[in-house]
Parts: sequence; structure tokens; C-alpha cells
Amino acid sequence: MPRRILVLGSGGRLGAALVREWQAAGDQVIGLNRQQLDIGNLPRIRETLEPLQFDVVVNCAALTNVDYCETHEEEAFRINGDAVRVIAEACNAKGARCVHISTDYVFDGQKTEAYREEDEALPISVYGASKLRGETELHAVLASHLAVRVSWVFGPDRPSFVDQILKRALEHDIAQAIADKTAVPTYTLDAAKLLRPLLEPNAAGGVVHLCNAGACTWQEYGQFALDRAAEAGVPLRTQTVLPQRMVELTAFIAKRPVYTAMATSKLTQLTGTSPRSWQDAVADYVETEWAPRHR
Repeated sequence: MPRRILVLGSGGRLGAALVREWQAAGDQVIGLNRQQLDIGNLPRIRETLEPLQFDVVVNCAALTNVDYCETHEEEAFRINGDAVRVIAEACNAKGARCVHISTDYVFDGQKTEAYREEDEALPISVYGASKLRGETELHAVLASHLAVRVSWVFGPDRPSFVDQILKRALEHDIAQAIADKTAVPTYTLDAAKLLRPLLEPNAAGGVVHLCNAGACTWQEYGQFALDRAAEAGVPLRTQTVLPQRMVELTAFIAKRPVYTAMATSKLTQLTGTSPRSWQDAVADYVETEWAPRHR
């Protein structure tokens, strides 16, 4: 019998990819976007989920604007924290598994090597703190529920940094990106494959890191994408991404951790699959999804 999966936040970059890819894999998938369920309305979560039949809920819904969260703390903690508890309780009532999408921003960025799941989470922004609260609320309801931390998510369903830097290079003579912040891109199509085994009822709970392999700065990420686009025959106006420092971006309100690369050895141990490199994933996206639309 196919698994019955409910994806919350199905209008987002990751949620849309999960719905499409898992449906193609033969699962019974229902997606609810923000218009169908605003998880900031806690009573509405209960009302919406109670009549539905599902074996697992994957919660991709969140308030992700880091600077907005910094100035709207109550709203951030309601959506990224309290709502997760309500969703997990709804899963418990049906004997269903709850998989909650979290973030690398739970870390303070002070390490110089990849963060592991057992490393202490010390967020430095309201966004990071609210997402950590979501993990805490999830496991307070049931320890075997799963929090999945992702970073720098990109894919075909909604534009992300890689689309923005490529568009910039296509239309302007100068492209810039931050050169002193390091993390790991996560390709949504890869995430769908890597996450699917963790939906099983007997799969491990707790916390797992899910991203592509390696680490890079925004500048390195953007330069690699531009190189692949140029090789694919896209007529870019500039083929160089110039460096910026975070201190130069005075519009930032919230603090950003400078290093949040995450290790994925636990994911490999649990699923038997190692994520491919971020370079392979970005090259795949640029060559198969982005370049054909812009040549």
C-alpha cells in the first residue's frame, strides 16, 4: 500500500519538489500551501488535519525571512515553534510520523569544520532560535519524530540565490556575492530522494542533517554556477562574481552565522546513500533546468 504523505508548505521551494517527486515515485501525497493552511493560525491546524488520513506529515511551512523574524519575534516563535507542537500532536493522534524541516541557522557559526547533529545548537538570531524551538517542541511531543536540518535550498520550483546570481550576470555587467560566509547548498530534487527513506514508520527519530556534500561561500557558489552557465552557452554579460563582505550589507538586521556547513555522515548511515557534491548538484540544475530557458 502506498504511503499517505501530507506535505505542509507545498507552495515553497522544497515542499513543491517533495510533492512532485514523491507522487512520481508512487506515494499518495497531499500538499497544502499557505493559502490552504496558514500554520500561524494554531486552531486552524487542528481543524484542517483532523479529517485527513495520513501516515506521515512533512512540515516545510515556516517563517524564513531572517530579518523579518528579528523584528517580529512573537510571530516567528508562533509559526516556527508553537505550530510545530500542534502539528506533532495531530500526528500523534493518528499514530503518524512527523518530519519537521529545520535549518543550519540553529548554530552560531563559530566552528571551522562541519557541524554534526550532536554539536550544541546556539542560535544567534530570532529566526534560528525560533527554528530550534520547533525542534524542541517536536521532540517534546514524541522523541521518535524527526527534525531535518537543511541549508541554502535551491531548485526548479521557486527562485533562489543561484537563480538570482545567474539572472544578474545575464542582465548586468557586475555580479557580487558574499565571500565570508560558508554553508552547503541543498538541491531539492536530491533532498526528495534522500529524505524518502526517512518517512518510514520505523525510521530513526531525533535530528539529521540533509544537504549536498562539501562547503562553499556564496561567491564560490555563484562563480561555479556562472561557469557552468557559460559552458552551456548562456550569453552572460559578466562571467565573474566579485567578493562582498557581510559587514558591507548594511540592510541586514539579524546576525548571520558565518560558518554552518553540515556533515551528512548520519544521513548516509541511516539511508545507505551519500549525498552527491554541491558542485554536481548545481551543475545538474544549471545545465538541465536553468540554461535551456536562457540560451
